[in-house]
Amino acid sequence: MNTIPSIFSLPASSYTVVGGGCRAASTGLSAVLLNRGGRYPRRTVFHELEKAGFDNIVSVETPGERYDIEELSGRFPFIKFILLKETINLGEQINLAVSELTSPLFFVLWNDLRIITGEAERMAARIFLTREELSKQGNSGAGKRLCTIPVIQNTRFQILPTLTAPELDRKTVKNLFFTPLREGTPSLYPFDGVGVYDRDRFVKLGGFDCGLSNVYWQLMDFGFRAHLWGEAIQSTQLIRLSYNGDIPPLDSTIDENYRRFYLKNISPVFSGDAAYIPLRRFPRYFFHSGDGPFQAWDDFSEGRRWVAENKFRFRRDARSLTELWEYPVNELTVMEENRKTIPEELPDTGKEKGIFRFGNPELSNIREKP
Repeated sequence: MNTIPSIFSLPASSYTVVGGGCRAASTGLSAVLLNRGGRYPRRTVFHELEKAGFDNIVSVETPGERYDIEELSGRFPFIKFILLKETINLGEQINLAVSELTSPLFFVLWNDLRIITGEAERMAARIFLTREELSKQGNSGAGKRLCTIPVIQNTRFQILPTLTAPELDRKTVKNLFFTPLREGTPSLYPFDGVGVYDRDRFVKLGGFDCGLSNVYWQLMDFGFRAHLWGEAIQSTQLIRLSYNGDIPPLDSTIDENYRRFYLKNISPVFSGDAAYIPLRRFPRYFFHSGDGPFQAWDDFSEGRRWVAENKFRFRRDARSLTELWEYPVNELTVMEENRKTIPEELPDTGKEKGIFRFGNPELSNIREKP
């Protein structure tokens, strides 16, 4: 198990930065463009982002030959191109892009997404807190929440069930996917990483865990940690996007990534005003981890150390999070219907269907709802 970072972490891979010497606007919102490949006209994508009025754009380029970068950086001087030397995963790309930004807010997008409604100035105005609101809350942060999730539709103009929620059912935690129908609906994590983030809150949270190689567990870790530490991830009807291609699959296979996620998020117990991992949980962890006793103990101890260092940042534990999650009454039927459509709309490639092989006494198993 890699050492769990206590602060904002960056990928170890090398990269080069080109362009980005000026700012196109002053809204407080920049864009992070992730590239999934495919034959998407780059100039068209950049023109659309320019028209939307973002302050700056950071384009994370996939490894390979880039014959047009010099030309594009001259045409779009407000775009900063990050040229990767090797492939890195979703969370690593976002953390890296954020390290090159200074704007209070940033919008994570993919090159196969198009903005249907929402301009940078309006987005920032909706998400920013006014000085009066900040004064009342005694909060120095710029945004109202950690992450604001847009409405996303597919190529058939159908709104996708991209909001997720944890559910405790007979001591089992499952992810429910449902469609955003109203403003401010909470979500466990931003689907596909897409959303408008508060940069200061994001960095203080530690960003995405670069020690996790599986994107699914990165998203789960980010979402659980955010909610356990008192942050909010909510949807908005103001911003609407559309996929131009197929929806990417999620791999929820149980592996060493899950064990790391488990120790950071599921195993801690919140008591009083702090969290900790009880020693009594080690036998169960060892029995189900598949590792030898020394390796299991090293990983367990590392998890306990990380929780101890961040114990006062916890506001609840996994059990209370799932029990207190609020489900709007008028959306319960929608969630039940989405359970039937998720395999088609949001494919999951996990060989184990996301079944958790171990948990704490209260949360013995966790399933990813197909």
